[in-house]
Amino acid sequence: MQSEAPAVKPIRSLNDAIERCQALGMRLSRQRRFILELLWQEQEHLSAREIYDRLNQQGKEIGHTSVYQNLEALSEQGIIECLERSDGRLYGNISDAHSHINCLDTHQILDIHIDLPAELIQQVEAKTGVRITQYHINFYGYRGSQESEGVA
Repeated sequence: MQSEAPAVKPIRSLNDAIERCQALGMRLSRQRRFILELLWQEQEHLSAREIYDRLNQQGKEIGHTSVYQNLEALSEQGIIECLERSDGRLYGNISDAHSHINCLDTHQILDIHIDLPAELIQQVEAKTGVRITQYHINFYGYRGSQESEGVA
């Protein structure tokens, strides 16, 4: 029988992210800290280019290569989230299991922690024979009212 891995504290704040870096023995360079601070400040999913541009607009000089290397290291270690999209990768600040709301108006991706009813999880397990240990759901919708455009 396999034993389950010990639960890791979810990363829900900038301090949690910094603590996880330190616990993993990752060097917390100035550039890495800039990236983490930006992701927690902006609270949205950004491309590497957007991160590069925003940091440089803030006067925090950082090179393209440094941005890409740090994003790769942080996402590989589970400190930040990396979403693979058809138009490229997007990076977000929350790395533990969560769901997304995809706004079709603004193209924003919003994080949401939601718990499904236990009965629904049991139903999925019964139908598939798979014990669910975590899940994420992608919701899609519009911020504005679509009724005026004939969409209900």
